[in-house]
Amino acid sequence: MTDLLEKTAAFHTMAEGTQEDWDIIMTHMKPFAQNGGARILDHLRLLEGDCGGFAVDRLTHCLQTATRAHRDGKPEDYVVMALLHDIGDTLGAYNHADIAASILKPFVSEELHWIVEHHAIFQGNNFFHFVGLDRDMRDKYADSPYFEATVEFIEKYDCPAFDPDYDTLPLEFFEPMVMRLFERPRASIYKAAVE
Repeated sequence: MTDLLEKTAAFHTMAEGTQEDWDIIMTHMKPFAQNGGARILDHLRLLEGDCGGFAVDRLTHCLQTATRAHRDGKPEDYVVMALLHDIGDTLGAYNHADIAASILKPFVSEELHWIVEHHAIFQGNNFFHFVGLDRDMRDKYADSPYFEATVEFIEKYDCPAFDPDYDTLPLEFFEPMVMRLFERPRASIYKAAVE
């Protein structure tokens, strides 16, 4: 294995790849994939110092959301979802929820994926009318089995997480949870190849 880690594939177009090339690539892929949690944490730290006009920076908002969920007894995968729900802010001003949902999808249940994917629309109930949008946009999802769970996420954890005086747990508290969640996917086309 060490020998393969020192090599690179010989092809310059994937159509010319050989078994030897892919053995090399997969040898590199396994440790890279297993270190996904550390890369997620590095990206999350990019939210620090960016307030975007809010009373707390985006990292503090994420930490408060996760702290509230943790203190309410939510399971670890839910707490990590709460922590990462706005990780897409730095990359997608117009679709941050989609980015967070894509990152989390292989690692969380369908329900948690749905909550993070739709949280921006559900949060809009609190402010869309101030920015010229329909505050009741979430109502089109009223038949979803995850509607009430998403309302709960917004009301109990995401919505109140802009308080500069809240006793927020530090990122270091959540780091082991993130690392555990991202150790291996629940569902991915690559799951069998990297195990």
